[in-house]
Amino acid sequence: MPHPHLWPRLTVPVIALLLGTLVAAPTRAEDGPSVVEATDYSLTVHPGRTGPAIGDSMYGVFYEDINHAADGGLYAELVQNRSFEYDRADNAAYSPMTAWSEASVSGGTGSAGTVDDDQRLNERNRRYLRLDLDGAGDRGAGFGVTNSGYNEGLTLRRGERYDFSVWARTDRPTGTVLTVGARTADGAALAEPLRITARGDRWTKYTGTLTARTSAADGRLTVTAGGSGTVRLDMISLFPRDTYKGRANGLRKDLAEKTAALDPGFLRFPGGCIVNTGSHEAYEAPDWERKRSYQWKDTIGPVEQRPVNANFWGYNQTYGLGYYEYFQFAEDMGAMALPVVPALVTGCGQNKATDDPALLARHIQDTLDLIEFANGPADSTWGAKRAAMGHPAPFGLTHLGVGNEENLPDEYFARFTEFREAIEARYPDITVVGNSGPDDSGATFDRAWQLNRDAGVAMVDEHYYNSPQWFLENNARYDTYDRQGPKVFLGEYASLDNRFSNALAEAAFMTGLERNADVVELASYAPLLADTNDAQWRPDMIWFDNEKSWGSANYEMQKLFMNNVGDRVVPSAASSTPATTAPITGAVGLSTWATSAAYDDVQVTGADGSRLLSDDFTAGDAQWTKAAGRGTWAVQDGAYVQSDQSAENTLVTAGDTGWQNYDMKVRATKKAGKEGFLVAFGVKDTGNTYWWNLGGWGNTRSAVEKTVDGAKQTMTEDATTIETGRAYDIHVQVRGRQVTLFLDGERWGTFTDDKPAEPFRQVVTRDDATGELVVKVVNAQAADARTRIDLGAKPASRTARLTTLQAAPDAVNTAEDRQVAPRKSTLRVDGRAFTHTFPAHSVTFLRIKE
Repeated sequence: MPHPHLWPRLTVPVIALLLGTLVAAPTRAEDGPSVVEATDYSLTVHPGRTGPAIGDSMYGVFYEDINHAADGGLYAELVQNRSFEYDRADNAAYSPMTAWSEASVSGGTGSAGTVDDDQRLNERNRRYLRLDLDGAGDRGAGFGVTNSGYNEGLTLRRGERYDFSVWARTDRPTGTVLTVGARTADGAALAEPLRITARGDRWTKYTGTLTARTSAADGRLTVTAGGSGTVRLDMISLFPRDTYKGRANGLRKDLAEKTAALDPGFLRFPGGCIVNTGSHEAYEAPDWERKRSYQWKDTIGPVEQRPVNANFWGYNQTYGLGYYEYFQFAEDMGAMALPVVPALVTGCGQNKATDDPALLARHIQDTLDLIEFANGPADSTWGAKRAAMGHPAPFGLTHLGVGNEENLPDEYFARFTEFREAIEARYPDITVVGNSGPDDSGATFDRAWQLNRDAGVAMVDEHYYNSPQWFLENNARYDTYDRQGPKVFLGEYASLDNRFSNALAEAAFMTGLERNADVVELASYAPLLADTNDAQWRPDMIWFDNEKSWGSANYEMQKLFMNNVGDRVVPSAASSTPATTAPITGAVGLSTWATSAAYDDVQVTGADGSRLLSDDFTAGDAQWTKAAGRGTWAVQDGAYVQSDQSAENTLVTAGDTGWQNYDMKVRATKKAGKEGFLVAFGVKDTGNTYWWNLGGWGNTRSAVEKTVDGAKQTMTEDATTIETGRAYDIHVQVRGRQVTLFLDGERWGTFTDDKPAEPFRQVVTRDDATGELVVKVVNAQAADARTRIDLGAKPASRTARLTTLQAAPDAVNTAEDRQVAPRKSTLRVDGRAFTHTFPAHSVTFLRIKE
């Protein structure tokens, strides 16, 4: 994932296709046919020409434990904080008793608390629950704890079985009876209680089964102990029996099935930012680092022996879902496993290289051991550990990524090279995947690609999250890539919202991915899962709560493409939408991000020298509007100062949204904080603007970002950083669609924003198994596309199968309302050429027998 500047929580509908494309009419598909006059197109297929082959693994899924996607999500465990290992290091609101409360039955009394001492279950599971019982109360009295589960509670379904387990020890010679019950939040019983007798003062695992006699989503699990004495409990677990493929320690069935329904060619895991952020030191008790990079050896073996870790996204991760489970999930879906290991250069805003040769050597050896774990025979050191977990046969690993979004390309590549050389020396058949940083372009991207290309790296991982317009403008991105250079793994991409207009823009872009399948060998939308109650990132492919899950509009689009890939591209051509380009227009603005800054001497002049705005703030700030409504702006010492160092995006604006062809000059000074300053131009409103982000991303680089309906894309960037207390003279020159930027009188950069955002895109593939042409057409505009289709040869059947996704641009899927869903139909095809009208705001797949 890229830096948080690119992570807006979007609320504005993405309904405009800018720069000469048609603006989407705010109508729903069910309101009837589009009122915009149809546009005429032609589409010609060339079945006799040969296009690139498409591999079986072209499209896959990227899984990261973000948005609480593992614990409380894909990992089916119902008990939150089952091992009492939550900590303030994970989240300031956490404690070892998070999600637990004391419980008393029939007047039973005692005390409950967590302990970390030499009576613990094991060195990697250090805390446990100690219950000191005084035996008071009626017969049958008990004292213990209740777990509230995730979000509203534990979800139990009538008639289904749930496997309970606990590790326990007691100092009572005759043993201690544990009573296990499930109730709703208001106390209604959900299952017959389970009674277990714990015996002996040594840790022993006890198990049993609860059968739900009614359904609820707000369940509570209570474990109480009767009598007197001391009872120690750890790893209190409740697991649904009905997991995906019936796996023990398995996956939540509906989430896994929705993922498998995509028919993914690969599964990239475990991240993402959790791979390469935090300390790269190993778990070493007792003073281990809580915030460690994801290290695979921590995540295998018995679950009670796996340590916990602070998740980069602000919560705890148990590693109950670990490398073995990931490999198994990939195998169960028929997908290629593609793990990613840390390269000892942190990313995701941390941007620090670890310089420790011994630590690097250890991580390289860990990676070699990982390959043996995946592929080694059952009698090898690490293959034996895999076999002991239940999988004697090798998993068949073929690809492995090293690093994720490192923003220090030279430091990253030096370490990557050592990984690569060691892996290729021992396992020459493994494809070692490099990466190109967190963005689609810029200095880091260019340098990383140069290093990968010069070294002959087989495959490079690209990541980018951009506006829908960027995806409409960049269909031809890979047309000019070197066919002899490294292949592309598009490991993360999305257009920054879950509306249908986003899915349409992504679909238009995906036609370009398929057309360039000889360059782009792998691609995965990201991220995969999000808990609707607690998400750190938007958009996401599949959303869920405790009871339900649903695919987003993007999910439906991805599924349509992933289930209809084909085996080879058949060359085709289509007419385009004429593009018109108007000058960049808009007001000007000033802003900050987690920084206090002062602005002075703002001058805006027209290209003819006419004065549009002049403000030295001696008369106050009456010319400025606090557009964002954030931050603390005031005139101080003759300058306009934003003083709140915690506020983000504090935009204030001045001028006319109709301004064009102008020069903006301002003097800016950083006073304190994490970053530099933001100077805006072409401002339509807070969600539609350009800004020059100087000293952004933790003051590591600078860029011009364009925002369309709240979604950003980078226009140009470099490594400029900003000094505190120094005054900078900033000059932005706007001419037509060209922008030139000057810093302290020196030209800093320039760009021309004139790419056409083409709304009508197509690609054709051949499905060898069915003998069909698959004609895929995206119409991301408000007008129907009346299209003359020439198949190049008479088809074998007069009937074509159609699958269509059509909806209003701002349509979204929810748990209750699936506005975006495929519709199947048939089409009569009379000969080689025919006319078909592709509806406005739609994607259509035609399968035609050759």
